[in-house]
Amino acid sequence: MTTDHSGQPASGGVSPRPADGAPAGAPADTPADTPAGTPVDQAPRTGVWLIGARGSVATTVVAGWAAITAGLHPPAGMVTETEPFEGCGLPPLETLVFGGHDTADCPLPKRAEALAAGGVLPHGLPGAVHAELAAADAAIRPGGPRPGDRRTDEELADAFAADLTAFASGRGLARTVVVNVASTEPAPGAGGGDRLPPSSLYAAAALRAGCPYVDFTPSAGLRHPALAAAAARSGLPYTGRDGKTGQTLLRSVLAPMFRQRALRVRAWSGTNLLGGGDGAALADPAAAAAKNAGKARVLSDTLGELPDGELHIDNVPALGDWKTAWDHVAFEGFLGSRMVLQTIWQGCDSALAAPLVLDLARLTAAAHAAGLSGPLPELGFFFKDPYPGASSSLADQWQALLALADRLREHA
Repeated sequence: MTTDHSGQPASGGVSPRPADGAPAGAPADTPADTPAGTPVDQAPRTGVWLIGARGSVATTVVAGWAAITAGLHPPAGMVTETEPFEGCGLPPLETLVFGGHDTADCPLPKRAEALAAGGVLPHGLPGAVHAELAAADAAIRPGGPRPGDRRTDEELADAFAADLTAFASGRGLARTVVVNVASTEPAPGAGGGDRLPPSSLYAAAALRAGCPYVDFTPSAGLRHPALAAAAARSGLPYTGRDGKTGQTLLRSVLAPMFRQRALRVRAWSGTNLLGGGDGAALADPAAAAAKNAGKARVLSDTLGELPDGELHIDNVPALGDWKTAWDHVAFEGFLGSRMVLQTIWQGCDSALAAPLVLDLARLTAAAHAAGLSGPLPELGFFFKDPYPGASSSLADQWQALLALADRLREHA
């Protein structure tokens, strides 16, 4: 994931007041999907505002969305395109409109070409969806704070919220969902004083602009203590954090299995090898610690305690956007017999994350249209570190997601 911020500390706390002008998030009773018989081109349009909008994940999201809506590729990996989510009030894919914030300058079409050269995107796809990539790129606004930026937190949050409001009003959007897909930040407090990290500035801007918020990263974002009261008063749905795409996805299946079969886990160790922007960001020990906290939560929640063992994240630039995750599980069986399970997960980080981002944007938009507000633990299926109230078992999370689908269907 691309780094959407400079790494410089942001400035002081922010207030929850809305930005001037019409909010980017429409009233909660604005329909999210298309009533039966309504042509898609007449349906309300939904904005998807990506933080880290020129990174690998965001570029794959936009290119993949364009390929699916053009009929060039099937929606593999998108649970919202499966039968259990029919009639849930989800905005049709064709009605999504993309924009975002980033400090990077590389245009999306060029970024897509680089991803295709690395095997992340299919050969020829960047050219086939060039118009859609260029349209999304034209809606990307400068992020921050950049080195030397002297604006306060108030000024930065106001500026980001104004970008959201202009995006929505200029395109006639029913609502805009903000999704953070930028690189992982270190946990707040390491020399930052009382200044908010960039992820929390963007989250504050989403609240001011009336936009539902999704945190696909382990960064502080909306969970920063300074934003807790504002989030609670906002009347907006929000969810997160840290998308579950590979190693932790497996852990959320395997850890409940060991407990349910009464097999005592003696130790659980793991290693992640990855490159690209995410690998570079996670080379920072503080950022890696923030990422590992969510991975550890799955084990402690499902096993009842955190077993011995360590998890390492190593930056291997040669791997590019690809990652390899290895887990070594030492466990004890009948009559004290000691056994080992090893797993290897090799995948493309952006291709694993992109369909989840599209799912989350659609589900959160539908939740907003249905009048839901506050945290959405029912979306824990997608996250390593979901909001309190969500199980860490994938099977339990799936049932909670289906229950949310039924609830949304009642309002559709």
